[in-house]
Parts: sequence; C-alpha cells; structure tokens
Amino acid sequence: MLFLEYPKCSTCQKAKKWLDAHNITYTDRHIVENNPSYEELKMWYEKSGLPLKRFFNTSGLMYKDMQLKDKLPIMSEEEQLKLLATNGMLVKRPLIVDESIVLTGFKETEWAEKLQ
Repeated sequence: MLFLEYPKCSTCQKAKKWLDAHNITYTDRHIVENNPSYEELKMWYEKSGLPLKRFFNTSGLMYKDMQLKDKLPIMSEEEQLKLLATNGMLVKRPLIVDESIVLTGFKETEWAEKLQ
C-alpha cells in the first residue's frame, strides 16, 4: 500500500497515526519531493471511481492562487491530470493506493470501512 503525504500536513499526520494504530503497513512517499506522474494519476483516477475534482487539494493556496475553481470545469480530464502531475501541492492528500483501493483525503470512517 502506498501512502502519499506532505509531512507538515496535520491531516496526513493524523492519517499516519491511524494507519500505525491499526497495524496497516504502507510505503511512505513525500507528495512534493516525489510528485505523482501523469500515468500514476490517470491509473489511480480510473481505478478510484471518484470524480477527478476529488484529486485536487481544493483548500490549498496553490489551487486558490491559480483560480482552479473557475478553470477546472472548462478543462479536459487529460489537461486536469497533466496539471496535477506538475506539483504535489495541487494533489489532495493524504492519498492511499493499493491494488484495489484509492482514497483521497482522510476520513476515518471511510478508511476504517475500506482498509480493515
């Protein structure tokens, strides 16, 4: 299981503590130092069944500075995925990925349901 995080993010820290408390093993990856590629994001998006917007860090400064709230609706999926691949700060975190699961953000009830 891959756990993509930004270590300074308090939600990521909470998620990591939750994983550890539930003895769930994972490989840690710094989302900014090792940003997901276009190919990874495309695969995860298709596997997740989630709307593409769920992969964007909509509360982040970069999202707001780039005025993506207005731009995303007129961008193609490919353009959005390519944009996400340019900077890890645009990607919703934490992100959990394994063979059958893709979870964006940390919602304890959803994680408990899908990971245990």
